[in-house]
Amino acid sequence: MSTLEGLAEPMTRRSPLVRALWFVVVGWWVTPIVVNVAWLLNVTVVLLPIGIKLINLVPTVLTLAEPRSLSEPESARGQRSLAVRGIYFALVGWWLSLLWANVASALAITVIGLPVAIWMLNRLPYVTSLYRFHG
Repeated sequence: MSTLEGLAEPMTRRSPLVRALWFVVVGWWVTPIVVNVAWLLNVTVVLLPIGIKLINLVPTVLTLAEPRSLSEPESARGQRSLAVRGIYFALVGWWLSLLWANVASALAITVIGLPVAIWMLNRLPYVTSLYRFHG
């Protein structure tokens, strides 16, 4: 199987080694770019849905994690309603997500802070809009 074929297979079958290599080669530097582009899009009303979608993809960009709701659709039933998530985003999520992502990026600079940074970035969708990435 070629390298490109391996990237096309479903994420649930990707080995921890592939995910670790992705993080080391791509994820660590692309994730802050995606977060900051998403946050800039969130500032505009017109591009807000794209910004939220990008933030929801941060765990995938970071370590090729797949939302559990794609592999286990029944786990998506526990999501909060769109109205509740929208109100939370308008009052808290927009500013807390920026602070959360920047603290995570600062922690990622150190080896000791890296595990905490990965944990924080994996929870960024929830901090932003109460979206439970892992079901």
